[in-house]
Amino acid sequence: MILASASPRRRELLERLGFTLTIVPADIDETRRAGEHPASLVKRLAYEKAHHVFDHAGVGADGFLLAADTIVWMQDKALGKPANNADAKSMLSALSGATHHVSTGVCLMYQTPEGNLRESNFVETTDVTFYELTDAQIAAYVSSGECADKAGAYAIQGTGRLLVQGIEGDYDNVVGLPTCRVVREMALLSEQSMHDNLLLRLLEERNA
Repeated sequence: MILASASPRRRELLERLGFTLTIVPADIDETRRAGEHPASLVKRLAYEKAHHVFDHAGVGADGFLLAADTIVWMQDKALGKPANNADAKSMLSALSGATHHVSTGVCLMYQTPEGNLRESNFVETTDVTFYELTDAQIAAYVSSGECADKAGAYAIQGTGRLLVQGIEGDYDNVVGLPTCRVVREMALLSEQSMHDNLLLRLLEERNA
């Protein structure tokens, strides 16, 4: 599979499922358009990334190309990577005691053995609720350095999980890619029972 993303978290999620990846990051303009909803933004960017890489590299040896883009948002306001510690503290204060959204746009392309191209472009959104955080807790988390390059100034797969009271939706989506939905979409595009095959392999490995 060609992964049109340099995200180490997406790479790790897919490699855990057994996919062999060729990393070809997309170089596109990711500017949000005026009035563009966060979910619409990531869906469009995933589509543009996929087509940009397809035009330059085609698809992977298994016929698949995947591009994705993730956004953390509240009340239509996007929360990107913090510019500095003060920015991180401000973001975490806004998230404290509130529910925010993590939306990932995905574009999957599949080329059949006959050369036909099939495509799926979708958005998965997970709602994340934070505990009420004290100023001391926010300062301690920011000092850990974990939030420096993370959208929304936290990493749910790291110490940031201690800030989270609960989630509604796909956990992997908050990390960077809705893997369950991706596998199902791949199965539909390729007309294979890929989801069942992956589940069987993973269960067999655990039982070995």
